[in-house]
Amino acid sequence: MPHLFTGRRLLILAVLAAAAFLAYHFIPHGDRGPRPEMTSPVRTAKALAQDVPHYLQGLGTVQPYSDVLVTSRVEGHLMAIHFTEGQRVRAGDLLAEIDPRPYKAALSKAKGTLAQDSAELANARTDRDRYAGLVKKDFVARQTYDTQAAKVRQLEGTVAADKASVESAALDLAYSRITAPVSGKLGLKNYDVGALITANDSTGLVRITEVTPCYVLFTLPERDIPLVTKALYEAGTASGGSAKLPVEAWSRDQKERLAEGSLLTVDNRIDTSTGTVRLKAVFPNDSETLYPNEFVNARLRVRVLKNAVTVPPSAVQLGSDGSFVFVVDDSGTARRREVKTGLSTGAITVIESGLSAGETIVMDGVDRLRDGSKVRVAATAETVRLADNNSPLATESGPDETKDSAAAQDAKNAEHPSGKGKPSEKPVRP
Repeated sequence: MPHLFTGRRLLILAVLAAAAFLAYHFIPHGDRGPRPEMTSPVRTAKALAQDVPHYLQGLGTVQPYSDVLVTSRVEGHLMAIHFTEGQRVRAGDLLAEIDPRPYKAALSKAKGTLAQDSAELANARTDRDRYAGLVKKDFVARQTYDTQAAKVRQLEGTVAADKASVESAALDLAYSRITAPVSGKLGLKNYDVGALITANDSTGLVRITEVTPCYVLFTLPERDIPLVTKALYEAGTASGGSAKLPVEAWSRDQKERLAEGSLLTVDNRIDTSTGTVRLKAVFPNDSETLYPNEFVNARLRVRVLKNAVTVPPSAVQLGSDGSFVFVVDDSGTARRREVKTGLSTGAITVIESGLSAGETIVMDGVDRLRDGSKVRVAATAETVRLADNNSPLATESGPDETKDSAAAQDAKNAEHPSGKGKPSEKPVRP
């Protein structure tokens, strides 16, 4: 009997425990509210409508408008230098002088020879004329006259040669004064006073370069040629043939715009070994920011997309069916939207179809989203406006880098309050 009583007691206790468990988990309690809906913190941005320039980019080299090595046309000792290194000169300015004395002597000798032969020619002409009168009277043989006439012609040739010698000697004397053949900026001198200068020396006295204006020679792949030729045709048609395509020169790291110019010409053939074509642009370069032989990034603007819908590149995802974005509606729900993308730069991506300007899209946190997911906007960024940035290839963290970085950190902190560790596999509850 005692054992039977104990078993009944245990059974009753088990039934009561089960009833309490069911009541706790399945019967609503006034102090327990509804379970919160799971949301994901995201960072969003607005799709913007703006004009987007289309640039073609190629590596280029700065070439001076003129590049002349100043050499002497005569030989001699350098007597004087009339310039300083780095000086700007004009065409015709005196740069240096070579010892002129040998050339003065040569000029004087040539003039003396000319005077002597000219006097002999005058005497021969007198004799010829006298023989001509005597031949008519049969006082002199015809052969005598012919001989004298031939002597006159010979002396005339000698005098002509003497005159050329005088001119040559005068030129050599003039060449002893070395002048600037073109305008430009002088480089470093290669000789000092007293040095022996040879004619047409390959070393040269100094080099003159003109960089205002200057050229930039760059290359583009052959696939870009149709865009260039079409842009040239449209620009010429719109302006009556006078329009030029704008070209910008950027630093090697693409952080600084150095100068602005225009496309001058396109080469008439494609380099089959590289599959590229050469283009030449001209730059005023008034500030002399472009330096000869400098490597720059040349950006040729071929068109401008008017009122194009743009989003940050991070907002565009690639799926098995193509590109898509997540659009956040008024209820805080992320909807997957198929889009067609176009031109893409480091700052924005053009959406050709599937999205309208003003819609809110998710730019960070898309890896945790599915169609219909509830989201919480942890931070909001602005889509880059190209008109407000110096660089068409500027990154999102351009002028508002601090603000955007802070917003991104806020989003991370919302996901991980500790600020450390890897992202949780489960969505964080608000």
